[in-house]
Order: sequence, then C-alpha cells, then structure tokens
Amino acid sequence: MIIANIRGKSEKLLTPLTIVIILTIWFIATTLKLVDPKLVPAPQSVWAALLDIMRNGYKSHTLPQHLAASMQRLVAAFLEAVVVAVPLGLASGYNSKIRAIFEPLIEFYRPLPPLAYYTVLILWLGIENESKIALLFLACFAPVYISCASAVMKIKEDYINNAYALGANKWQVFFHVIFPACLPDMFTGLRTALGVGYTTLVSAEMVASSSGIGWMVLDASRYLRSDIVFLGIVIMGITGILLDKVIQIIEQNIVPWKGKE
Repeated sequence: MIIANIRGKSEKLLTPLTIVIILTIWFIATTLKLVDPKLVPAPQSVWAALLDIMRNGYKSHTLPQHLAASMQRLVAAFLEAVVVAVPLGLASGYNSKIRAIFEPLIEFYRPLPPLAYYTVLILWLGIENESKIALLFLACFAPVYISCASAVMKIKEDYINNAYALGANKWQVFFHVIFPACLPDMFTGLRTALGVGYTTLVSAEMVASSSGIGWMVLDASRYLRSDIVFLGIVIMGITGILLDKVIQIIEQNIVPWKGKE
C-alpha cells in the first residue's frame, strides 16, 4: 500500500516535470540563439504577446472574444453531433438495416480532408458561421457514430438473452442492458470527436472569418508573427485539455464502473 502511494505521487510529478523540462529547453535554445527567433520565438516573446493582446486585442477583437467565437462554433457543432450521432449510432449497431443505410455514407466522407468539402458547404450555406459549424459537425459526427455503433455490436449476446429470459421487452433491454454497456465506448468517442473537431477548427476559420483563435493563428502566420502563432497554439492546447477534462468528469459520474470490471 505504501509503495503504491509513493508510486502514485511520483507519477503525478511526471507531468509538471515534463512541462518544466520542455520550457527549459525552449528557453535555453532561444536564449543561445540555436534557432531562428522568427521560427521559434522565445518564451518571453510569447508572454509579451499575451500581455499585449490582453490589453490591446488583435485585429479589433480581444483575446476573450477570439476564444469565445471559436468555442461557440466548436461547442455548438459538438453538441449537435452528439444529439444526432448517438441515437443514430446506437440504432445502427442494434439494427443491421439502419447500419446498411448510413454506414457507407459515413465511411465515404470520414477519410476526406475537411478542406475537400468545405468549399461545397460554403456554396450551400454561405460564408458565415453556418458553414463553419456544419464543417465541425461533420468532423465530430463520424467518431461518435462509429464508437456508438461498434459498442452495441460488441455486447455479448448472453447479456441480451438473459434479459429476455427474465421477461424484459426490447425497450427494457435497450435502456437497461445495451445503453449502459455502450457508455464507456461512447465517452471515448465523444473525447475523440472533440479532439477531431478542434483540429478542424482552424480549417473552419480559414474562410471569411475575422475572429477566432484559429483565425488569429492563421492571420499572424501571414505576417511572420511567430509569437502570436505560438500563443494561439498554447491557448488551443490548454482549452482542448480543459474541454476534454470536462467530458472526463462527466464520464466519471455517469460511468463510475469503467475500468473496474
């Protein structure tokens, strides 16, 4: 027990230690000018860029406004994808006919690069937020759908047959056997979808945008403002971790038995 506690405490120290090592290497490399400052800015430059944008904003928008614009697009698309993909994925896993209808379509567009069909979405929905949210929706949809469908299909038939043997009807089997058994894989799909959606955010903000963290990074890169580019990357990384942590907390409360079978 004591050894386990010591091991747990040492593992918790690994994350901050890793961050400190990376920052130290970054600081030393830039201070000694081992890298071009136009390509890799010093940590002090990134911090100065953060303070400047917090005070003066970037291109007529404050940093919170850029972040809020990106989060609005991402969260709206993610929630819409969850509402549609979860029931459709569960139904596809439960019914082979539904799966035969939707799975080929999803498997067709899933490997496509987002920019390959973004122009089509712009033609259909315009250059405002609707096309951006639609792009993020499609990016988030496939991982959620696939995780839900595969979770249903891998449930042991013995569980379902035992429920029927005890007198349960189809709805009772679904809500009391199938759905709870799918929750662990479902949350894995949600976390994956959020990550994929965030990586697609920059593509979504490439066209006709004037706000958003992804747009800020792209715009700064045109002027070789690597300090702002690095700042945007750090902000996206931190917010991505926080959003993922929110899903993990929800999962821990809804699926407390995960990993304890």
